[in-house]
Amino acid sequence: MTTFKGVTPILRMFDEQKAREFYLDYLGFQLDWGHRYEEDLPLYMQISWNGLVIHLSEHFGDCNPGGAIRVEIEGLEIYHQELVKKQYKYSRPGIEITPWHSKEVCMIDPFGNRIIFFESLNPSTKGE
Repeated sequence: MTTFKGVTPILRMFDEQKAREFYLDYLGFQLDWGHRYEEDLPLYMQISWNGLVIHLSEHFGDCNPGGAIRVEIEGLEIYHQELVKKQYKYSRPGIEITPWHSKEVCMIDPFGNRIIFFESLNPSTKGE
């Protein structure tokens, strides 16, 4: 029997320092590991936060910039407040209530990738 165990998205990055500032300092991920075949070659790294794992790659053939992932989260408003307190220079996201009954915070990283953190609402609230 085949069992799926999860998905690890790969997002394109172009600058290690900007990636660290956004993902580690601002969003709160931790760096699990990074790999380069040689010192001056592109970086491939894994970051994680509370069970969410993302790979970031400088390698041209791994993925295209401008990708998007949706991440379900509990405590979206608490996380949003933590982000706002950090006063990140390049992003001040709001919370959107969607017609499909979710609260969402859309983050755009320095490389054009979107990470949409969302929390489902009770369908009886009709997005209110």
